Amino acid sequence: MVTIRQFRESDAEALWHLFFNTIHQVNVRDYTQQQLDAWAPSTRDLDGWKLKMMQINPFVAEKDGNVLGYADLQPDGLIDHFFCHHEYQGKGVGRLLMEKIFQQAKHQGIGVLYSNVSITARPFFERFGFRVKAEQRVKRHGQILINYRMEKSLASHLWLSTISFL
Repeated sequence: MVTIRQFRESDAEALWHLFFNTIHQVNVRDYTQQQLDAWAPSTRDLDGWKLKMMQINPFVAEKDGNVLGYADLQPDGLIDHFFCHHEYQGKGVGRLLMEKIFQQAKHQGIGVLYSNVSITARPFFERFGFRVKAEQRVKRHGQILINYRMEKSLASHLWLSTISFL
């Protein structure tokens, strides 16, 4: 059974490998090798990565001690990272992480979620009601990568839940 829990410092290296492998094995459908290398270089400052993970404090999807995915929700509604292990895509891990984000957003009173989503992840986010607000061109290590600013309003969900109590 997959469980969702809070990040622990000891997860940092596993999350780095998941991030790197997902980008290089899944996003290869939509980006060139040069773009993938710029997005997720093979060398990484693990101390810097650990600090980043501590700052964004993601949720971690885990089964039998193995990390299957992770995602975060920032106080302003930003989903900064959302990655599922390449061997577990299409098996419900992403759905569980997104449900956790929705639950946390409701708990925190966040009305709008937004993220900068890769070409590859766009259909997944659209299935959960996110809409493209802008196509973006991001420069990273001399490469231009296309992604999408996507948003989802949760206000209608909050309004509907209020109506049910009237």
